[in-house]
Amino acid sequence: MLTERKEKELLELFEAAKKAAEAAESEEDGGAEESRCLDALAQLKAFPVTIQLLVSTQVGKRLRPLTKHARNNIQDLASDVFALWKKVVLEQTSGDKKNGNVEDKNSVKAKPANPENVKAEKLQKTTHVKVEKSSKTGMVKVEKIDQNGTPRSAKVVESETAITGRNPPAPLVCVPKCNDAMRDRIREQLYEALHKVSSEAKEDVWEEVNACDPIQVAVSVESVLFKHWGRSNGSHKIRYRSLMFNIKDAKNPDFRRRVLLGQVNSEGIVHLSSEEMASDEMQQKNQQIKQKALFHCELGGGPKATTDQFKCGRCGQRKTTYHQMQTRSADEPMTTYVTCINCNNHWKFC
Repeated sequence: MLTERKEKELLELFEAAKKAAEAAESEEDGGAEESRCLDALAQLKAFPVTIQLLVSTQVGKRLRPLTKHARNNIQDLASDVFALWKKVVLEQTSGDKKNGNVEDKNSVKAKPANPENVKAEKLQKTTHVKVEKSSKTGMVKVEKIDQNGTPRSAKVVESETAITGRNPPAPLVCVPKCNDAMRDRIREQLYEALHKVSSEAKEDVWEEVNACDPIQVAVSVESVLFKHWGRSNGSHKIRYRSLMFNIKDAKNPDFRRRVLLGQVNSEGIVHLSSEEMASDEMQQKNQQIKQKALFHCELGGGPKATTDQFKCGRCGQRKTTYHQMQTRSADEPMTTYVTCINCNNHWKFC
């Protein structure tokens, strides 16, 4: 009951100070309102506050705008009240922490732990974990076993490669050196890329992949590249970068696999363009972009004639324009490009 009365008094004083401050700021003179606000703030400063009162009423947060009031007198006195309340909170908080530590120490001294009980509790909490890993499926089975030997729960999770979405790091093996730091770096990067194939390959090509040696393939590829392109910082630096980007690309596992299996031999790599090394998805996107660009280019190139022989598949109208171009060999028919005048739909046929 006493706490509720104090909360009510504190809120009334704060509301009076707040209203007077707002009135003093809105009025040009505002001397009387400023005096009323200063009186209310003085009473707030003398009011015996506690953490409980400040938390329940939230007047501390609501007082902060008054510390930035336009009138300097209100601003200074509100800042003093705010600093006083902050000091009260810090003192009471630190005092509670000290008292809590003393109580904790006394309770520990008064009730020493029984070693036998502690040991029994630890034994009850102890469980055994059985982990089984399947090398073929890449799945890991985690099974918890209690003291009686009965399995409590079984959980099947994917291996580290499947969980993290990352390939396991290449083992620390010695790739044959050639006394050239730049060439050795290319060989190491090729080996790191080709080593990923074993974890990316599907079951139907596991035997073929495991039969290949990524170290030997990496050395062979690098030797052919150096023979045809020279050093990686020379005139063929861009071709080196294109090859390394495509062979290490996480979205292009097919190219790595073809290089490791010899489907793309070392001599053939030097003649591949960046488009040929790209993944199937990227090749499809590039092809679509080319076709679209060619279509728009051809649309604006040749003369157009108006006809009603073609029916638009979008709007059903027959108001169309068309032109023809020879896009294939001479013995093939010409390609006809049609544009609907009504809805601007485009299509072509041969």
